[in-house]
Amino acid sequence: MSHLTSHHTLPPFPEGEKTAPLVSVSFAKLENNDEDASAAFFEACKKLGFFYLDFLGSELGETIVSEAEKLNKVQKEFFALPNEVKDVYGRPHLHPFYAYRYTETEGKDENGAPLRNANYNLRKDDILGQCERLACHPLILEHQDLFENYVRHCRAAVNVLLEHLNTHLQLPAGTLANLHRIHERSGDHVRFTQNQPHQWNEERARRAEHTDFGSLTVLFNWLGGLQIRTPDTNEWVYVKPIPGSCIVNLGDAMVKFTAGILRSNIHRVVPAPSTQAHLTRNSLVFFTRPEDAVILKRLKGGIIDAQPQSDEPEQEMTSHEWIMKRGTGQMPGIFTSKGFEGRVYDAPAHVVPSVGIPA
Repeated sequence: MSHLTSHHTLPPFPEGEKTAPLVSVSFAKLENNDEDASAAFFEACKKLGFFYLDFLGSELGETIVSEAEKLNKVQKEFFALPNEVKDVYGRPHLHPFYAYRYTETEGKDENGAPLRNANYNLRKDDILGQCERLACHPLILEHQDLFENYVRHCRAAVNVLLEHLNTHLQLPAGTLANLHRIHERSGDHVRFTQNQPHQWNEERARRAEHTDFGSLTVLFNWLGGLQIRTPDTNEWVYVKPIPGSCIVNLGDAMVKFTAGILRSNIHRVVPAPSTQAHLTRNSLVFFTRPEDAVILKRLKGGIIDAQPQSDEPEQEMTSHEWIMKRGTGQMPGIFTSKGFEGRVYDAPAHVVPSVGIPA
């Protein structure tokens, strides 16, 4: 069990580094409807919007962990391809959002080419054959079964979380699940991410601050570098990777749907801490987002009805519109329960912040 993941092959996260107070929730217990685990999960969704989802002891969970390890190897192969090959699948010419994107760093590779911080977004609907597929590198097609299984398994886990949220929010049965049906077109996607080691730069760190655009994010990290801003002190602290666990956080849609009951916390990616700072950092993300046609607005029913009503008319747009505007820089700022906060830096639509690419 100790070698289910590759964390043991990397330098350990430094001792003494202050870390985020994430609750660890057992997925196996959620599958079995354990009341204490469910209550801890809901509390984490309200207070911090981030938590560890411990997959150990769950057949589905351990399968997801194993698939994440395999996909981490695939993404390293992809990012090692020549830049001119990767650029074929880039944005904005391939797609304004679901594509490869990068920024150059100060460093150079062995051939003298600038090193890149980059990510590669792969749509769920492409992977599952639910739309005309965007062009992708043969490496992706070679691992089609792995991608498909990973998407289906992540969505199965997310559905468990949605059901627990639905129960705690006292919404009519299936309310949240019916906004996130896997066979409908949506902004769900797998993301490969790679950041090069570099010195701390406060301006870059500020540029990386963001909230996620969708509903629930499933993140696998092998190195430190993710930070969250604690809501009580506004302090930035690292999230320590835990073998066998993913990091889950809530996005804008859950704030919209619940009138602020649930929290989408501000976070960013910065250089890994001391013992890991010299290594290239990869992470694997699965974003769950509402179906494209869903209007992002306050839901009716349950405990949401008791939330204060604003006198201001609520801005309504579809999930697809929200994602595309947020993802291409047309709707800048950081979204919270109070609306949009300003940000020091907001990139134009074709540019990605050089550290920590927003979700």
